Amino acid sequence: MLFLLITLLLLATFIVIGLRMNEVDWDHLWVNVFDGWIRVFARRYHRLHGDKISLPESGGLLLISNHLSGLDPLLLIAASKRPLRFLIAEEEYNRFGLTWIFRAAGCIPVDRGGRTDAAFRAAVRALKNGEVVALFPHGRIHPDHEGEARIKPGALRLATLAQVPIYSARLSGVAGVGQVIASVFKRSHAHIQGLAVLDWQQAHGPDLRQQVGELLLGRRQKLEIPEN
Repeated sequence: MLFLLITLLLLATFIVIGLRMNEVDWDHLWVNVFDGWIRVFARRYHRLHGDKISLPESGGLLLISNHLSGLDPLLLIAASKRPLRFLIAEEEYNRFGLTWIFRAAGCIPVDRGGRTDAAFRAAVRALKNGEVVALFPHGRIHPDHEGEARIKPGALRLATLAQVPIYSARLSGVAGVGQVIASVFKRSHAHIQGLAVLDWQQAHGPDLRQQVGELLLGRRQKLEIPEN
């Protein structure tokens, strides 16, 4: 009985802390609790500092970032004042014990080995409904100084179809670069930097995917987009 009482008191304490630190209404009690925990975890354990992602209070938009590790979505959530609907690989979405929280948070599963049409349509609907959709446009974990810089075409296409702006951010200081689960537990000096805002009408051009990729990876300082 004493063990049960202590367990209930600890659970109640964690719930209170989560709700007290919660900054975004995800329209689901337990997701709000997790939001608060994520913010404490990111700021205290991973020492997240840098920019708050400056998003408008309403309206659909696409948020993109470089992708260093499995910790990245938690860092973006902790730096945002709006709920983020992540496009997430189906195999991650279906991880045992986690599907319910991904579903409650509005994550959109993507079948990377097959057809992506359903996920693409769901993302366009969310954007047109005024939500924030977040994705990592390099497609997979991509260390800053390795491999091709060019992003995949999906992000620019989504913004154009939904006619929403693209906000960008850059993550650095993550200890577990290249890792998924382990990166969550390896203590970091995480940093986030707000980057360019791209209007959907600018989301074209033969080298824009290269420019955006280089910007996210820290290989260039700004985008060079000709005036319309």
